[in-house]
Amino acid sequence: MKKPALLDWIRPHWRSIIVVLAPLLLMPLPIISPTKEARCGYVVLMMAIFWMTEALPLAVTSLFPVVFFPLFGVLSTEAVCIQYLKETNMMFIGGLVVAIAIEHCNLHKRIALKVLLLVGTSPRLLMLGFMLNTMFLSMWISNTACTAMMVPILQAVLNELKDSKMMALRRNSSLRISTVSSPRETVSENQEITKNGNVDATIIHFQDTIPTQDVVAIKQVEEKLQQEIDEKYYRDTICYYLAIAYAANIGGTGTITGTGTNLTFLGIFNSVFPNATGLNFATWMIFNVPMMLLNILMAWIWLQVMYMGLCRKNNSSNPDNSKSVRQLIASKYKELGPMSYHEANVLALFILLILLWFFRKPDFIPGWASLFPSVKIDDSTPAILVVIIMFILPSKLDFFKYFLDKDEKNKAISQKRRAAPSLIDWPTVQRKLPWGLVLMLGGGFAMAQAVKESGLSSWIGQQLVGLSILPLWLVVTIICLIATFATEVSSNTAIANILLPVLAEMSKVVRQHPLYLMMPATLCCSYSFMLPVATPPNAIVAEASKMKTIDMIKSGVVMNFLTVGALVVMFNTLGVIVYDLKDFPSWAEPGIIANTTSVSKMILAPSFNHSSALSL
Repeated sequence: MKKPALLDWIRPHWRSIIVVLAPLLLMPLPIISPTKEARCGYVVLMMAIFWMTEALPLAVTSLFPVVFFPLFGVLSTEAVCIQYLKETNMMFIGGLVVAIAIEHCNLHKRIALKVLLLVGTSPRLLMLGFMLNTMFLSMWISNTACTAMMVPILQAVLNELKDSKMMALRRNSSLRISTVSSPRETVSENQEITKNGNVDATIIHFQDTIPTQDVVAIKQVEEKLQQEIDEKYYRDTICYYLAIAYAANIGGTGTITGTGTNLTFLGIFNSVFPNATGLNFATWMIFNVPMMLLNILMAWIWLQVMYMGLCRKNNSSNPDNSKSVRQLIASKYKELGPMSYHEANVLALFILLILLWFFRKPDFIPGWASLFPSVKIDDSTPAILVVIIMFILPSKLDFFKYFLDKDEKNKAISQKRRAAPSLIDWPTVQRKLPWGLVLMLGGGFAMAQAVKESGLSSWIGQQLVGLSILPLWLVVTIICLIATFATEVSSNTAIANILLPVLAEMSKVVRQHPLYLMMPATLCCSYSFMLPVATPPNAIVAEASKMKTIDMIKSGVVMNFLTVGALVVMFNTLGVIVYDLKDFPSWAEPGIIANTTSVSKMILAPSFNHSSALSL
């Protein structure tokens, strides 16, 4: 049946159609209601449509506020542009540059291989090792880079496992064929093979059922066994690759700099509630690291249930297989050589940055920022400090060789050497820094500011009054499910930019702590496990493993519900303790207006009644 010509024309041009039709279809909104709120809503809806459909590149859509908010009289150009490089953006850029430096010196690969050797190489422990590696690295470097680094390592391990099984199969086959004329000898030799553990249980099972005199039958059984090995290899491939994708998505939730959605939340939260207390790098980790570890544990168990059988002994847990995998990982680690001066410096600065972030204002003890009472110091200051140091320190100590060299000939050679490059160089940063994501953060902050200044946030809040009759845990569950499944088909940062300003106003209406609604929604934007298009890690593993989409959906839909359920429970228990969620904080009262003078006064002389439970 011939396809309609109209569909053939629409399919390649659907993005252009959305770009033209979306503004036209939304135009009645500012015309029928010529208010500031309506004009702001028009731009917000247009950006939401373009972000969710990706009719234009996400970064390009993020620049809409610079054009449309001034033209529609919502915000001045200066008020919009200042949102694109706020303190949160600078913190994000600083964290990204440090992550790029870690990748640049291959420190992340050394950490990954070392952890794999320490955890173990049996099938279940091997999967756990890959997950812990990916989770930890994803806390600090982008989940895309982390997944891309782990995939080739995993592929080499899976190939080694398959090759060892095939060698055992061929060895067993040749032994049986060579002993066709001697059944007793065959039985004894096969028993010896079984005793030594060189053959899988599936091979032994079929071996007992075949007549040893029939070489043709042996060949047929071997072909069947090879087919079974291929099928099991596909299942193992799916299992291990999904483990990496899940760990990358979950790992980003562990730190406030782990993903763009976390920083989107931080920027919007600080913009709407500039006088807020109780949320910083340390308190984020105190709640989210246990949450992250619980999710990793659930994912590890669920993947075993799906692909390995939780209580069944895995056939591939053969000592020979584990030994060959361990040798492979050890050889790759040996190829890296001893830790270089470059790696050691980057590692030391990385640890320094984590400590500076964590102890800036940890709430349970006075932080180092309290040493500077006249100014407010945020997390971007230590991040940029470490970045500057990375551009100053050399990656090699060649200049010492020149001064210590007594040989005139070698000294002449030393004089021709160029200065050692720094730990990170600008061309590398320029090439690897995701500038589009920086613009997306800025676009989201500009949207949140416009929603607040135009009065649209107050209008939205009034429309959500009806939700106050529902139990709050049910409201949070609904919000989490919406965020989780919306990010399956759209950018998680875009969904966060759309949802979080609304939830901030909703918290005022229902008089509930803003973190109670906003943080679970933020975390659920990272809980996207069903589709390859949901997150870059999903797309990378789907392409590398050639898995069917239905395989990702079958395991991913359960993971979506598991993580949402665990989050709702944890936030109503541990979250209440960490963030003191029982009362509506004074700094979230709608009457408090944020301006430069009032914020400065709050910084210099805090007068909040609300305090974090951690300060007790």
